[in-house]
Amino acid sequence: MSMDWDKLKVFHAAAEAGSFTHAGEQLGLSQSAVSRQVSALEQELGVSLFHRHARGLILTEQGEVLHHTAHDVFMKLEAARAKLGEFVELYPDIHLSLLTTDEELDLAMRAADVAIRLRQPTQPDLIQRKLFSVRFHAYASPEYIKRFGTPRELDDLDRHRVLLLGGSTVPNYLENRRWLIEVARNGKGPRTPALTINNVLGVLRACQRGIGVALLPDYLVEENGGLVQLFGESDTIALDAYFVYPEELKSVARVQVFRDFLVAKAQRWHF
Repeated sequence: MSMDWDKLKVFHAAAEAGSFTHAGEQLGLSQSAVSRQVSALEQELGVSLFHRHARGLILTEQGEVLHHTAHDVFMKLEAARAKLGEFVELYPDIHLSLLTTDEELDLAMRAADVAIRLRQPTQPDLIQRKLFSVRFHAYASPEYIKRFGTPRELDDLDRHRVLLLGGSTVPNYLENRRWLIEVARNGKGPRTPALTINNVLGVLRACQRGIGVALLPDYLVEENGGLVQLFGESDTIALDAYFVYPEELKSVARVQVFRDFLVAKAQRWHF
């Protein structure tokens, strides 16, 4: 199920403010409009997100999980805006529009000028420049390891709870997401995941809470901490990120300077 971005933004504001009234003041909405948006989100998810009291709002357990995930998303967007802010300062005449989606936009049809993709493009009319590699490892929380032990060999995963990034909204090119349920099965079918979540931040939170073993990008774990890497470096998985754009735009100045800016920054990024 895809989640309405506007409803998530309203929920996050209400969770931060502790009341629909204060959230409405921050968002420029009425108290009733905020309440309706949150109620609609609760109906879509099938869970209660707040305990409503005369003195304000208290998050339910499910609300706490969603709030942590939503907060991480908004913080990462702010961090991205801050990095792009440097580009805007350097080139104030160029106007940026950032589209954050897992869908591969059709650059040939000008759905966007450029894109960053976690796989090498196959279209012959797209110019590509590798930026960096995103490395993945299996992780578990100290609480999970204390309770269930440490999987030492890959086939030990048969006796552990595995968390899976999955669902209809997860792009097909993230094939490595199934590694934990398919590795070392020796011809047998995939393991049954203990929990499937369609958002990598949700998988991270579930792993941090000790629910199971998860395959996660190293940079995400380094930023959040608290997890133990499993199986060592020999089982590293990586996805290469590419900056791509149509050949017809190769001489366009705004594309050239944005490409050079990203490439220069990528040389100092570690994933």
